[in-house]
Parts: sequence; C-alpha cells; structure tokens
Amino acid sequence: MAYGYGGWPKYVPVAARRAKAAKEIAKLRKKGQTVDPVVIEGRQIAKTFWGKAWCDNLESYRDFESRLPRGRTYTRNGSVMDLQIAPLSVTAMVSGSELYNVEIKIDAAPKAQWQGICRDCAGGIDSLVELLQGKFSKAVMERLCRQGQGLFPEPSRIKFSCDCPDYADMCKHVAAVLYGVGARLDHKPELLFRLRGVDERDLLVNLNPAATLSTTAASGKVLEADDISALFGLEMADDAPPPAARPKRGRKPRTVAPVASAAKAAAIPPVAETKPAKPKKPPKAPLPVTRDGFVKWW
Repeated sequence: MAYGYGGWPKYVPVAARRAKAAKEIAKLRKKGQTVDPVVIEGRQIAKTFWGKAWCDNLESYRDFESRLPRGRTYTRNGSVMDLQIAPLSVTAMVSGSELYNVEIKIDAAPKAQWQGICRDCAGGIDSLVELLQGKFSKAVMERLCRQGQGLFPEPSRIKFSCDCPDYADMCKHVAAVLYGVGARLDHKPELLFRLRGVDERDLLVNLNPAATLSTTAASGKVLEADDISALFGLEMADDAPPPAARPKRGRKPRTVAPVASAAKAAAIPPVAETKPAKPKKPPKAPLPVTRDGFVKWW
C-alpha cells in the first residue's frame, strides 16, 4: 500500500536525522524555547516501578499494538527530541524524515474513581517518599494499576495527533512519545498525577504519623537522609561528633601514673631512712701445725 499519494518516503539514517534535529533544536533554544529530550541508556526504556507500569499498561491494549514496536525503536535511538508533560496533555517533537510535532490529550481521572483509589489504598502507603519511589505493598500496586479503574488511562481516554503524513490512528511518532512518557516517569513519577489531574497527597490524607513510624521501622523501610533532602531540596547538617584523635604510627601512647592528692600525701607517715648493714667477713681458716705444736710452713 502506498504511503499517501507519493509512495513511501526516502529512508533517512538515524545519524542524519539526529544531526538535522539537533540543528532545529539549537534554533529553538536560541529563540528561548525550553527543549527537554528523552535520553535512554541501554535497551530498557523504563527501570523503576512507575515507568514500567506505564509501559506495561500501554502494551496491554490491543488498540496500540500495531505501531508500538516502531515507537520503541524511535524512543531507544533518541528520536524524541523534546517532551513536555503538563496537566492532561503531552507535547513533543520527534525526529523522523522531518521534525514532527506530536500532541497527546489525556482525560482527567474521574472524581469518583480517584476517591475509590484513595479509599482502597488508605493505610497502605507510609509516606510521600515511598509513594514516589514505588515502595508499597502488592495490594496497593494492584489497585493503582488496575485496568479501567486504576490510575493509568485507557485508550478511549487518550487522544493524539501528529503532523506527519501517516494516516494511521497511531503513528510511530505518537508511540515513541508514549514510551517517552514512561522513561520520563522514571525520574519524575509525580508527573503521572499531574497528567491525570489528581493530587498524589490525597493518598496520604488519612495517614497516622505514629502508625507510620512504627510500620516503617517494623517493615525495615527506613527513610535515608539523602532521600529526604533530595525530595525537599534541603541540605542535611552532619551532627555526628568528630572522630577521636589517633596516636601516630610507631609510637605507643605514654601512660602517666596518677598523682596522689596533697591530703592523701599528708596522711601517709614518713618512712625513716636506714642504711643497709655491711656484710660480715668470713672467719679465717686455722693454720696447720705439727705434733710438736709448731706452725707447719711447708
């Protein structure tokens, strides 16, 4: 089947597409426009809970399966040159044979549905940090990802457009942008709640601070200082005492005998000095004598 009326477009290598897109983006930045490309390291598009959950939900609907493989390729090779996520909308620029503009509209989560999610997840999430990091129970995970009733949109709630010449319901450029959303949620999971028009803090309305601390300690979920400072943009002070000074190598620390106090010294009676006795000389042996009583000299 011909691609429009002029046949299939000429294939443009990935390197040439990137170079051309880079020039266009440089022009936009000179004009003051913010450009935020999607960068994928390796083959895996999403690595955290929220990014994987978004991509899994995307691939679970048959409405999108025809263009998803090409979209994954475009996302991996860096063709999504700009991706902006706002409440209920996504805008992007994708590098193909030309630089195409993509716009995606997503309906807000119905109020009753969001209230049901908050009610069912009450008590299952300990803190905002754990929520954004995806550290919660399997029951909460299943409730948030439930198709048709969870936080992720159905195909009927997504509307998209692209200015490329492909007349398919979903072109590969739109698919690439949808995968790019999953990659972006790896780094900014709070954007999912903005995209669905809800406030993630509603999940913590019935949070009991006392229960939270005990539950966190019992389950081994300890909030690190780095996590808290990164979340609130604070620099945590180090209150730990300085380490004790170490003796230099090769020298043993000298020990000083305790000095008795003046009172104790005064209480001890002085000891009289005595000279040691001189050793006695052994007695001289008697001289030999003869029978006649004379001294024997030989």
